[in-house]
Amino acid sequence: MKKIPLHWQILAGMALGLAIGFAADRFGAQQFVKHWVKPFGTIFINLLKMIAVPLIIASLIKGIADMKDISRLSRMGWRTLALYLLTTAAAVAIGLVIVNLVKPGAGVAQATREKLLRTYAGEAEQRISSAQSEQEKGPLQPLVDIVPDNVFAATTDNRRMLQVIFFALLVGVGLILIAEDQAKPVKAVVDGLNEVILKLVDLIMLAAPVGVMALLAALVTESPSADILTSLVWYAACVVAGIALLVLVFYPLLVRLLAGKSYRFFFRGIMPAQLVAFSTSSSAATLPVTMERVEEHLGVSEEVASFVLPIGATMNMDGTALYQGVAAVFIAQVLGLNLSLGDQLGILLTATLASIGAAAVPSAGLVVLVIVLGAAGIPQAGLALIFAIDRPLDMCRTVANVTSDACVAMVVANTMGLLGEPHERRLDDFYPKPQEPA
Repeated sequence: MKKIPLHWQILAGMALGLAIGFAADRFGAQQFVKHWVKPFGTIFINLLKMIAVPLIIASLIKGIADMKDISRLSRMGWRTLALYLLTTAAAVAIGLVIVNLVKPGAGVAQATREKLLRTYAGEAEQRISSAQSEQEKGPLQPLVDIVPDNVFAATTDNRRMLQVIFFALLVGVGLILIAEDQAKPVKAVVDGLNEVILKLVDLIMLAAPVGVMALLAALVTESPSADILTSLVWYAACVVAGIALLVLVFYPLLVRLLAGKSYRFFFRGIMPAQLVAFSTSSSAATLPVTMERVEEHLGVSEEVASFVLPIGATMNMDGTALYQGVAAVFIAQVLGLNLSLGDQLGILLTATLASIGAAAVPSAGLVVLVIVLGAAGIPQAGLALIFAIDRPLDMCRTVANVTSDACVAMVVANTMGLLGEPHERRLDDFYPKPQEPA
């Protein structure tokens, strides 16, 4: 019997999760979902997070050590950074155009506005406090934060992923600089570890349909009341429309023009990672899946994927940047503030740069949004207006983040002559096959 492709299995799991969630809401079984269904989603996310740090360390060290040329690493780094800044700025610009055309904040009723402000005032204050503590740090603090004082401590916290990447980069460069006979045993260990971890990713992905089913069922039962969601539908539509333009038009166009691959090829390869990103709302948790799909199904060499994708998971937040631009203008519209062209250009610049430092975990963009609001002179308490619908939108913008990472990886690989044909690894490639009877 023909095996059902993974993306269809995940889509079936998502549909089943939505059905279970709505049925639980209808028959008052929310507690059943919370205690007997949601844990399977939590386990799936934990499995992905468990493998993320070892994957980054092994694949990044292997990718850099295999280059045998530091100048090649430098060329790849500059191209990656330039493309990430380009896609992020384009994302913010698309969001600002849409929100100015639709004007979603103009239709929010005063009663709904006051209800939202009261309901989420505590959460807004918490985010504002977190953002203020970030703003009080010195201008060079981001550079300080990249360098770990204890690499083992950094590996225990997904929010410190850049520190892990920095350490892996140094180790990879160190292997290039020492004698080949001395580097050989270390590289052999790293190569073997990398293969084991990639096989673990294949095993974990067998649970993806069940994991996304549980996550979506829990999301439906935990959603805010319908009347609040209805009042924010136009704001959500602006964010979703912008993300759809990025994912369905902008990224495939870049892949077509700069990597020479078709729309169908790109989406057939990356769709499972997009679906996992949608259900987990975390670029970091999705990273193992993204790397597997980009290397094996999009033809990007391991050398490029192991460098571009871990950095993208922590620095490239196109969906987050788009959402910040839309949210800032929406809040201003709700509060009756008129933003000039200069103000909105300031939002574009701030959101582009601030999103680079956004942690690759759910809802981290809310903290960065406080900084964007402050830079534009918009009252930060207005953050409470969008809390009710943030979680579903977080799922959507993570899809954009992951798709952008894959797009940039393909373009960088093509410019360096390292984009080949897909080479899928099978789960049982090296498992001994039973002997046929004589």
